[in-house]
Amino acid sequence: MTDTTIVWLRDDLRIADNPALAAAVERGGPVAVVYVLDEVGRGIRPHGSASKWWLHHSLASLSESLEAIGGSLILRRGDAAVEIPRLVDETGATAVYWNRRYTAARELDADLKSRLTEDGIEAKSFQASLLFEPWTVTTGEGNPFRVFTPFWKACLERGGVREPFAAPESINGLPANGAAAASDDLESWQLLPTKPDWAEGLRQWCTPGEAAAHDRLDRFADEVLEDYNRRDEPGIETTSGLSPHLRFGEISPFQIWQRMGQHLSPAASKNAAKFMSEVGWREFNWNILFHFPTLSKDNYRSEFDEFGWGDIDERELTAWKTGTTGIPLVDAGMRELWQSGTMHNRVRMVTASFLIKNLLVDWRVGEAWFWDCLVDADEASNPGNWQWVAGSGADAAPYFRVFNPVLQADKFDPDRKYIRRWVPEFDTAEYPEPIVDLAQSRKDALAAYDAVKAAKANAR
Repeated sequence: MTDTTIVWLRDDLRIADNPALAAAVERGGPVAVVYVLDEVGRGIRPHGSASKWWLHHSLASLSESLEAIGGSLILRRGDAAVEIPRLVDETGATAVYWNRRYTAARELDADLKSRLTEDGIEAKSFQASLLFEPWTVTTGEGNPFRVFTPFWKACLERGGVREPFAAPESINGLPANGAAAASDDLESWQLLPTKPDWAEGLRQWCTPGEAAAHDRLDRFADEVLEDYNRRDEPGIETTSGLSPHLRFGEISPFQIWQRMGQHLSPAASKNAAKFMSEVGWREFNWNILFHFPTLSKDNYRSEFDEFGWGDIDERELTAWKTGTTGIPLVDAGMRELWQSGTMHNRVRMVTASFLIKNLLVDWRVGEAWFWDCLVDADEASNPGNWQWVAGSGADAAPYFRVFNPVLQADKFDPDRKYIRRWVPEFDTAEYPEPIVDLAQSRKDALAAYDAVKAAKANAR
């Protein structure tokens, strides 16, 4: 077991362009690849239900890929601060490598790196999931950006995006079983739903894994990107579908960056820059989370702490969750979410706006529901985008912007193709009446937001 290197995976479930894995293979000696299902450690936000489903299948796919090149995947469940040192002792490892994360859990990583180093273990971390790490892109005064456009401009001006690492051809792996490197059985984690089994839609719509991620990227670049200028239309396929693959690190933004510069038609090339700016929004949200680790709990703009959210009407909230509000575009989006584990981006904004501004429900309620139902919910984009819609976040939508779901449908789903796909009873006597008056609820929301604006002005 001399010179064994542990590669500790988190949200980087891939072999290609995995800097920690590449460095471990280059170091020589046995490589022990481990994933710790940590739901109790400091700064950890446990996975939602849909994410657990994806995680199970992503780990199964990764395990097969590692075995194909001579490696194996060791599974452990518990506090990583306990499990990683325990694995070091079991394997006699002399090094632990991992790819950096940018959540509050980075404090756990820093403490663990110090402990390992004090014990004579080489501990290294690598850049893998962001093109531009948060501390490298700041304003002229050294502060984090609060607005996306200058942030992304600064990123592009900085440049220096590295080439992706090639996948290792072989790994000198440790056995997945046995006293030296015992592994949990993936099935024992019970990440998949059983009674009831609500995942039939996920099985129909989702294909986790690194190979599927690259198939998706190639198909997007070759067949879909030419129509990306119509990305706001939910009834047609014009988006990449890469968000869950990025969320679990089955593909890296470096690989996407590289692919957007290769083998594109002239029409697709025109849309590639806009698509990369959407990847930039992901980077922006991670930058915000790095500097504001409580993004899922606290208003980024503190003046919204005084916002007067209404009492939750459980009947209305249930109607929103189940897609039975009587507002067709909202209902279509919420049913797509429940059945497929994802939702078109334009419709995400509409459904979030409806909950926050028409029903006056605290954005945290919606963020928690999306966290549980989305296969692509990550700790930065999910709360960051909810706060953007609420007006409480960075580069937020103006408080007076209330997405009218009827006008949005008229503009982006004029033939109601998307609505009819997910709401088959639309335009029949079975479809319910709206649970709220859109015009009046908009007025109520604007009055509540005006109160926050006035309070801020009086505080100056």
